Amino acid sequence: MTLPLMNATTQTKPYRIPVPPDPRIPAPRAIGIWLAAWSVVCFAIVLVGGATRLTESGLSITEWKPVTGIIPPHTAAQWAAEFEKYQRIPQYQRLNPDMTLEGFKAIYRFEFWHRIVARLAGLAFAIPFAWFALRRRIPPFAQRRIAGLLVLLAAQGAMGWWMVASGLSVRTEVSQYRLAAHLTLALILLGATVWTAADLLEGRRTPRSLAPLSSRASEASRGIRTSGWRDRLLPCLVALAGLTAASGALVAGLRAGRVYNTFPLMAGHLVPPGYAQLSPRWRNLFENHAAVQFDHRVLALTTFFAVVATWVALRWSSPPRLAQRLDLVLGAAMLQLALGISTLLLRVPVSLGVAHQGGAALLLVALILAWHADGLPRVAAPELADLTIPPSYLTFASAEAR
Repeated sequence: MTLPLMNATTQTKPYRIPVPPDPRIPAPRAIGIWLAAWSVVCFAIVLVGGATRLTESGLSITEWKPVTGIIPPHTAAQWAAEFEKYQRIPQYQRLNPDMTLEGFKAIYRFEFWHRIVARLAGLAFAIPFAWFALRRRIPPFAQRRIAGLLVLLAAQGAMGWWMVASGLSVRTEVSQYRLAAHLTLALILLGATVWTAADLLEGRRTPRSLAPLSSRASEASRGIRTSGWRDRLLPCLVALAGLTAASGALVAGLRAGRVYNTFPLMAGHLVPPGYAQLSPRWRNLFENHAAVQFDHRVLALTTFFAVVATWVALRWSSPPRLAQRLDLVLGAAMLQLALGISTLLLRVPVSLGVAHQGGAALLLVALILAWHADGLPRVAAPELADLTIPPSYLTFASAEAR
C-alpha cells in the first residue's frame, strides 16, 4: 500500500508503508484448511447416518442425553434396561418381537456411534472456531458465516432428535418428512462449509457478469464465454442435485426402494400403476411409494442429463480450474447414476445404499466447487483481504519519511 505524504516545501511523494508483523492479522488459509478438513468429517457423518438408517438402528436409543449419552451401557443390568426401553416402542412390538438382546446390541451400537461421531464433529468445529475467534484471526467476511455454520450444526443435532422422536410412539419408523429435512440440513451444512473453505483458500468469487469489463473483454479474446446465463446455470444444477437428494430421503423413509426393482420400467410401465391413488393428490408426492420412487427416478435422470449438457456446453470454453471441476462433476454424476441403478436392482443392500447416499453428497460438493470456480476472485490476496492498517503504523511511516 502506498500513501502520499505532503508538507509545505515538498511535492507529493509516495511512500510504501512498512507493516510490522502482527499476530492479529487474519490467517484465512489456515481457517480454510480447517473447514476443508471438517467438511470431510461432515461427509463421514452423512455416510454413518445412511448406515444407521439402512440397518434400522435409529430408534434403538429412545432418549436424548447430549452429555451423559456419551457413556454406553457396559453391565448386564444396563443393557437390560436399554432393551426394555426399546421394547416399549411400536418398532419392536410390531416388527421385531423376536429380537434377542444380542440383536438389540448390534443396532444399538450403530446408533450410539452415529451420535458419538456427531458430538465429536461438533467439538472439532466449536473448539477451533473459538481458538481462531479469540485470537481475532477470522476475516470479517467469514465471522458471521462460520458462526452461522455453528448454529446450523446445533440445529442439525436438534433436528436429528426431532426425527427420532417421530418413530417412538405411533409409527414403526421415523417420519419420511423429518428424515428428508434431516438429510437436507446436513447437505446444506456440508455445502456451506465447502463454499466458505473455498472462499478462504481460493479467494472470494465474483460472478462473471459483475466482473470488470476489461477482464471480460480479455476472456472473450481468449475464447472464454462470459454470458450471464452461465452465472445461473451452475447454481440451478446445485439446487437440482439438492432436490434430487431430498427426494431420495423420501424414498428411504418410505422404504420405497424395495419395490419396483426394475429399470427403466416400473412393473412394465413407464409410469407405475397407482401413481395418483392417494387423495388429495399432493400426498402422492410424499406418501405414495410408487409415485415417490418414480419422481426420484425422473429427478435423478434429469440431473444426470443436465450435468452432461452443462459439461458439453462449458467444458472446452472454460478456464483450466473450472474445466477440471466440470470433469469432476461429470465423473460424480456417472458414478451416482450407476450406484442408484445398482442399489435399486439389488433391493438396497446396506453397502450400496450408503455409497449411493455418499454419492449424492459427493455430486453436490463437486457442483458447489465448480460453481465457486466459475468466477473471478474478488480479492487477489486472501491473506490481506481484511487487513486494516492501525493508525500507529501511519505515525511510524510518517516518522520514517521525515
